Amino acid sequence: MTEQFGARLTAVIEARGRLCVGIDPHPYLLDAWGLGDDAAGLRDFGLRVVDAARGVAGVVKPQVAFFERHGSAGYAALEEILRAARAAGLLVIADAKRGDVGSSVEAYGQAWLTPGSPLEADAMTISAFQGVGSIAAPLELAARSGKGVFVLAATSNPEAAAIQTAIIGSGPRSGVRVAAGIVSDVMHWNRRDGHESDRVGSAGVVLGATVDFAAYGIDTDEIGRGQALPVLAPGFGHQGAGFYELEARYGAAASHTLVSASRSILAAGPRGIGAAIAAHAAEVAA
Repeated sequence: MTEQFGARLTAVIEARGRLCVGIDPHPYLLDAWGLGDDAAGLRDFGLRVVDAARGVAGVVKPQVAFFERHGSAGYAALEEILRAARAAGLLVIADAKRGDVGSSVEAYGQAWLTPGSPLEADAMTISAFQGVGSIAAPLELAARSGKGVFVLAATSNPEAAAIQTAIIGSGPRSGVRVAAGIVSDVMHWNRRDGHESDRVGSAGVVLGATVDFAAYGIDTDEIGRGQALPVLAPGFGHQGAGFYELEARYGAAASHTLVSASRSILAAGPRGIGAAIAAHAAEVAA
């Protein structure tokens, strides 16, 4: 029987903590690292982050967009980084933020979640603003393959607030804010996917650390009870949220919340990144 992502995520958190290291090769970071803004530079950057995270952190999150802008060569570099990270025992979240309907979104899921795929990751980020039902195919594939999905719900960027706090006007979630409706639908999916025995579900949500969850209608204590909803939490470090705020912001969900940090770590450069990851991991643990 395939081990579910929620169980693997729980084991990684217990062994190595909640830090998720972003692999975001911004052009200015590549330059600061003495690397070219090309496929070779991307490859070296990503592999150095993987080497530094090995045995110190449990999760890495490559930002797909920085590789995609270099076309097929960028994807080839990303494929090598994904393989190296998974071979190093790291849990890999592809930050792809894909979303569509029907066979299109099913194909996105196949690209990132199919075992043996060139772009195989352990989980992916996905958008469900066309309705959580629109991403049923990737959710089902993830459940069959022991993979995970993190659905955008309440993101850190201020531009999203107008949509994510809007009130749903019809359907079973009528009267609920959009972000809260997504959270509820993902919780419902975890309950019906047939793996309720797992303490943490395999479908999770993205909840930014700079968000006022009450204004979005989200109760973080509720999503931490029963079969917990895994949370991917951007917004720490460079974006302003302090690691010391983790418990206060996420309540009962904090124990299964991945604290995502990228630029605050990557700015340490190739010689300092190992120490930066260790320091961030220790701060999150504390």
